[in-house]
Amino acid sequence: MKKVVVEAKNISYSYGDFLAVKDVSFSLNSGEVLGFLGPNGAGKTTVIKMLTGQLEVQKGSIKIFGKRLKKEDSEIRKRIGVCFEEKNLYENMTARENLQFFAKLFGIQKYDFDKALKRVDLAGRADDRVGTFSKGMRQRLMIARTLLNTPDILFLDEPTSGLDPTSSQAIREIIREEMERGATVFLTTHDMHEADQLSHKVAFINEGEIVALDTPENLKVEHGKRSVKVRVRRGKKIETKTLSLEDEGVGEKIKSLVDSKKLLTIHTEESNLEDIFIKLTGRRLE
Repeated sequence: MKKVVVEAKNISYSYGDFLAVKDVSFSLNSGEVLGFLGPNGAGKTTVIKMLTGQLEVQKGSIKIFGKRLKKEDSEIRKRIGVCFEEKNLYENMTARENLQFFAKLFGIQKYDFDKALKRVDLAGRADDRVGTFSKGMRQRLMIARTLLNTPDILFLDEPTSGLDPTSSQAIREIIREEMERGATVFLTTHDMHEADQLSHKVAFINEGEIVALDTPENLKVEHGKRSVKVRVRRGKKIETKTLSLEDEGVGEKIKSLVDSKKLLTIHTEESNLEDIFIKLTGRRLE
């Protein structure tokens, strides 16, 4: 039976008079990925900073591994890995030296740094200074650093933001591998396709509030459109139509097209998470 490893109850945080996070609640079980989705400025990073003890909760409570979280809790920090969108690597150090330095902070005595760098496709740049790295290379090094302590929970803040498709796919594959290992993943992103691919559950956050929280499939069923797109031949022309499955007699219409042999193709149309986010909030992610 899966255990609840992250639990937030009515957490809020303000920067001066600006209420950035408003009564946010959710839970996350062991081995699950929660996609925390929202546009820039929606409150995603503030939530992740509270979950990792970098910001103290002003209202509500957070439990990690069943223990109430306190700011900079050393016991909990030993079991988590954190990767922020803002890079805090040492540019004058090499990739290997960066990993060695942070391994010492965790008290890790023995570690295969070359294997870790190979995993993120940086084996050939192990002895190059990080200052010479591209954004994608730095992000992959951040991921390698995040995994140094074999964390039970990964907090990943926009891990593929602004990266090329190859680097993004490599990071997504590592997330899948960590999930298969049994790690729990809290993933903030504004990439709906990424969240749909990786997440067991997704939460939509907008202006500091959660407006929806469920599995991607349930959200699509609840808020999506039930329709099919058909391509039919009309003389020498080919027409494309969308038929709502909610309409009376739609079954007979489709059967008639099939029987007439005018039907060329038929595909179900499924709303994506981006469509549902727009429907619920009235805004796009970008």
